[in-house]
Amino acid sequence: MSATQSPLAPGSLEGRRALVTGSSRGVGADTVRFLAEAGAKVVVNYRNKEARAQKLVSELTEQGATAMAVGADLTDQGSLEAMFEAIRQEYGGLDLLILNASGGMESGMEEDYALKLNRDAQVNTLQAALELMNEGGRVVFVTSHQAHFIRTTPTMEEYRPVAESKRAGEDALLELVPTMAEQNVEFVVVSGDMIEGTITATLLNRLNPGAIDERRKQAGRLYNVQEFAAEVAKATVAPVPEDHIILIGDVSSFNTEGA
Repeated sequence: MSATQSPLAPGSLEGRRALVTGSSRGVGADTVRFLAEAGAKVVVNYRNKEARAQKLVSELTEQGATAMAVGADLTDQGSLEAMFEAIRQEYGGLDLLILNASGGMESGMEEDYALKLNRDAQVNTLQAALELMNEGGRVVFVTSHQAHFIRTTPTMEEYRPVAESKRAGEDALLELVPTMAEQNVEFVVVSGDMIEGTITATLLNRLNPGAIDERRKQAGRLYNVQEFAAEVAKATVAPVPEDHIILIGDVSSFNTEGA
């Protein structure tokens, strides 16, 4: 697969069924690869990158993995329900849900799109998934330090609407921890810094030249896509902290008081 060693032992996810939202490319795609390498049956979710999703599925099946691609706009309830029905029919249920899809910087979207996707759609996706999840399941929400610490540490103005909406999504999901616990489903947030090579980082650097270099200096180093995906994959099996938060990398430049 890559230079980044898998954080999961071969066969350690055998029999587990995993959905990774927004996984036709980037961190989501590499997370899918790590889960499939560990034996999970995986679902590649995409909004409009069908060819890319199908290419990833072909890559995985050629390597002996079980994979399927399902398109869904997570902000559309009917589309969301159709995705989970397809998963139910094909896999019979779900064990792992990785809430990786996010956005809000796209052009041409309605004013409240970031909140619809990063908060409302995350909650709706979780609630739909819980109907398919077995006891012992795990839900992982992927976010950024810029979003997690937005209430105590300002971020670039261009990213602020996304950061605020992702933090709202994180809070809304954390409020559902007792509901998940009733089904013996665990929940954890994985937060990382700007990720080298992602669309968001590239776009922010274009809007605010030098932003990535400056952030790299502050953090010491930034994870690349595969390295962060390995941390997300690891979170599907690692012990869940008491506060349900896993912070990846150095957060010393963030004000963590009350975050």
